[in-house]
Amino acid sequence: MKKNLNYLADVAMTGLAPAVWGSTYYVTTQFLPQGYPMHVAMLRALPAGLLLLLLVRQLPTGIWWGRTFILAALNFAFFWVMLFVAAYRLPGGVAATVGAVQPLIVIGLSRIYLGRPIRALTVLAGVVGIVGVAFLVMTPQAALDPVGVAAAFAGAVSMAFGTVLARKWQPPVSSLTFTAWQLAAGGLMLVPVALFFEPALPPLTSVNLLGLAYLGLFGAALTYLLWFRGLARIEPSVAASLGFLSPVTATLLGWLALGQNLSPAQIAGFVMVLSSVWLSQKSQAPK
Repeated sequence: MKKNLNYLADVAMTGLAPAVWGSTYYVTTQFLPQGYPMHVAMLRALPAGLLLLLLVRQLPTGIWWGRTFILAALNFAFFWVMLFVAAYRLPGGVAATVGAVQPLIVIGLSRIYLGRPIRALTVLAGVVGIVGVAFLVMTPQAALDPVGVAAAFAGAVSMAFGTVLARKWQPPVSSLTFTAWQLAAGGLMLVPVALFFEPALPPLTSVNLLGLAYLGLFGAALTYLLWFRGLARIEPSVAASLGFLSPVTATLLGWLALGQNLSPAQIAGFVMVLSSVWLSQKSQAPK
């Protein structure tokens, strides 16, 4: 009983990360200057990473320099760039639905890199989650752009590799230190991308700074600490399925804060997404 309770607590704490990530769209559109996604991504990762480095006062050594930058690229730099390319070229619903294939990719990669068996219930949970996300966010007017779809899929593959390799390469340091390394490295890699592809940021208002502080402290430092802690304790396929909670949060915020209506299809999507998360953790729960 205690083992199961500890497992459920780990799943719940890990699930807080994607639930909070679902607020990113709302905070970005309501608090930040528009048209600077790479600068926002860089300012979300780098200050948070440097702050955590000041707290842990420990840098990678040996092989962990290379592994840190690989994981930082997969989990932050490349992933966020692809995310923003998809956001610019696709309606949000299409981008979210394409990205929702990530749990199925994680299942395959877990088999290859971690030797985990492919369970039918886990695959079913992934399929139900994808359909649920589509019900939540897709609209009849959604159009497909090949480059945008490719970017969304590349982002899903990148995060899937980052999720599995973070479990395979478990570092000999705390989750806090591991998070600090990756955020700082990811932020550093995003600096030249932001400077090269975007104009300089305008003077930031107090509202802009509040939004950046939220995305850095809560949307990056705290949530990725919970995420990497979870990856060390629960199966990557279970963690990946928790990503379905992001569009749930985004839809709820649109309803509560922006006055958007909830359709019957979206309510059905809520039920399907939550059922998917339950099925996934049920299939991997300790006996």
